[in-house]
Amino acid sequence: MTLIFAFIIAPLLVIVWASFFSDRILTFPPSGYTLSWFARAWALQDFASGFTTSLEVGVCATLGSLLLGVPAALAIERFPFPGRETVRHLLLSPMYVPAIVAGAAVYIYFVQIEILSGVQFAATFHGLVIAHTLVALPWTMRLVCASLMTANAVPEEAARSLGANALQTFFLVTLPTIRPGMIAAAMFAFIASFSDLEKSLFLVGPGVTTLPISILNYLEWNLDSTIAAVATVQIAIIGAALLISDRFVNLGKAF
Repeated sequence: MTLIFAFIIAPLLVIVWASFFSDRILTFPPSGYTLSWFARAWALQDFASGFTTSLEVGVCATLGSLLLGVPAALAIERFPFPGRETVRHLLLSPMYVPAIVAGAAVYIYFVQIEILSGVQFAATFHGLVIAHTLVALPWTMRLVCASLMTANAVPEEAARSLGANALQTFFLVTLPTIRPGMIAAAMFAFIASFSDLEKSLFLVGPGVTTLPISILNYLEWNLDSTIAAVATVQIAIIGAALLISDRFVNLGKAF
């Protein structure tokens, strides 16, 4: 198990290490170390705007996935209805479809909407938010459903029997119980959006470029430690979000 873990983590450690190399072209071993690549990365407009866009899209997609995922998970886990499993698999389906296929499908769908209605979604901020909400929604569903499955439903039933309506029961009983799962779901949804490449690849446009796309564009013409510095910041953000998620709920329960 230790060897497997080392095999998985080693490439990330190499990237972090390379972000401090002083050489203008990546070489091993390095001739020295510097922090200048981090400053250079932030000074480049593509990376700065891509980072900002990824943060904004990630936050919006996270909120959207919570607004859709929490009620859906509550309905699926607490209220049996015909076709419940079909609805569950439908909401989780973005996780099953290959990401590049899903990205192409969303792009074609947006183009068809624009042809029929004249409303543009491709290469726009709101189009990215919609697509990234689809990316984040399955993870929100998984984690909130896991919280509801492990939570005791007896207090909810007791509240209803004592006269509380559905909204009172949700906000006063259910929500405090599943709040750790919702926080973890928000963190994981943000990670899924912030690191998404495949759907963004089809939907970015002038002035609307995410950080993964900026990294891909930079790699086409450059091979220095700037890209390692950007990747190190991305690793740090995603790692922190994962640690926060695991602090509130055992992620293994969702898989």
